[in-house]
Amino acid sequence: MSLSPGTRLGLSAVTAQIDDAGMGEAYQTRDTTLDRRVALSEYDRMSNDLTPASRSRCRHSSSDRSGMFEDLNSMGKEPPVNTAVPRRSVRFISRASLTSVIVGLLAVSLMGAVVPLGTPEDVGLSAERLQRIHQVIQRAIDANEISGAVTIVARRGHIAHFEAQGLMDIDARTPMRKDTIFPIASMSKPITGVAVLMLVEAGKVRLSDPVSRYIPEFRDTKVAIPKPVSRGAGARSRGQAAEAPDIYTVPANRDITVRDLLTHTSGLGSGGAAASDTARIAPRRSSDNLANYIPTLGAAPLDFQPGTQWAYSGLAGIDTLGRIVEVASGLTFDEFLRQRIFEPLGMQDTAFFPTEDRMPRVVTLYSRTPNGLVRREVPGWVDTKTLFSGGGGLWSTAEDYLQFAQMLVNNGELGGTRLLGLRTVDLMASNHVGDLFANAGATGGRAGMGFGLTVDVVLDAVEARQHRSTGSFGWGGAFGTNFWVDRKEQMAAVLMVQTPGGSLRADFQNAVMQAIIE
Repeated sequence: MSLSPGTRLGLSAVTAQIDDAGMGEAYQTRDTTLDRRVALSEYDRMSNDLTPASRSRCRHSSSDRSGMFEDLNSMGKEPPVNTAVPRRSVRFISRASLTSVIVGLLAVSLMGAVVPLGTPEDVGLSAERLQRIHQVIQRAIDANEISGAVTIVARRGHIAHFEAQGLMDIDARTPMRKDTIFPIASMSKPITGVAVLMLVEAGKVRLSDPVSRYIPEFRDTKVAIPKPVSRGAGARSRGQAAEAPDIYTVPANRDITVRDLLTHTSGLGSGGAAASDTARIAPRRSSDNLANYIPTLGAAPLDFQPGTQWAYSGLAGIDTLGRIVEVASGLTFDEFLRQRIFEPLGMQDTAFFPTEDRMPRVVTLYSRTPNGLVRREVPGWVDTKTLFSGGGGLWSTAEDYLQFAQMLVNNGELGGTRLLGLRTVDLMASNHVGDLFANAGATGGRAGMGFGLTVDVVLDAVEARQHRSTGSFGWGGAFGTNFWVDRKEQMAAVLMVQTPGGSLRADFQNAVMQAIIE
């Protein structure tokens, strides 16, 4: 079995570390292959000699291998040379170097796939024109619209641009890092969508399934109808009218389905006529969990008849999908994402809350005001360790999220790991709502845009006045983050910022797309 591209890249990175540290002669490779089964066996043998802390670093970190190397080297451990490293691939390897190479390689192999670095010209981009991304971000920083950003662009399977600019914390003057961790808010939604589609492919969920199949409380759903405003001589005063209910309910014409939730056409928690009743009937508490909270939404009236409108369900609709994943898979939602998506794709910093050791890399959030950027606290709907929100609860890095986006560019596969089939990605990226999204007003898109399964879709770039290509798809987050996937151009791009609003997303898209030269 050959190494994945990500593992081969990891070997190169470990080699560079050895050269920089002067630990031995360079490890020269020529079409190097390594049997994964042999590699895992070697890892198990050598890891018995590691301290628990180093063993943990080997399994879970690509950025902290140095302590692990020191532990093995200080004990003089020397793994045997066998078919795991073909002799024709080796010029000279010292004992310390070989140990470091193998352990580092195994650490990367266990982490999952990694999109490798490339050069702009090799992937049809202009290095000179890619500098305009830097200029766009710097202008926003200079205008005090954002404090900093991380941008990353990949084409033809290689990263051509990756840069951190500005500050992650203004008061502390902490420079932005490439591995800064951001709350990605609604960029969590496409990840939830992929989780659901994985279960669809496995035959455990159908898009046409009623939600009540998984959550019985969603049977016999009601729809809120606004009461007409009383007029004429018999009308009540404004104060009296406010005391009376402003809606009545009627039975839903049909059950809401999994597809309705994925496309924001369910009417569940979408800020319409039923908003106050939903908040009263199903209050959202950050100390709760999906198993307790989601069934309460079943008693809340919908804002409209299922499938008749497009209205953004910021949390409730997609969070309900998270609970469906739990019921259908037998895993908690966070565990499903970790085991089935994050670990296979090497997304080691993506989770529903940053662990304590990652806190120094967590960005500070800011709001834009007439007096400049003002620090804001993490909202309660994000600041939770129990209510795993598929609608907006994940934290991630630019490079982590690029792995996810590149998997979609590759039609469901990355580094030998396949999450979805080609036709399922086609389905995700197709318009499922007719003109409902284009006509949804302030909450929706515009002419030339459609909506797929948790992502918007460019149906006609000219009509939609988009820099993105026709057929591209993606989504953004409430704190300003954005990503899109362009399979025609074999491209993915991610923008990570911590301040919403303004024209930065469109400017970033323009800066990326104008760099294409072939």
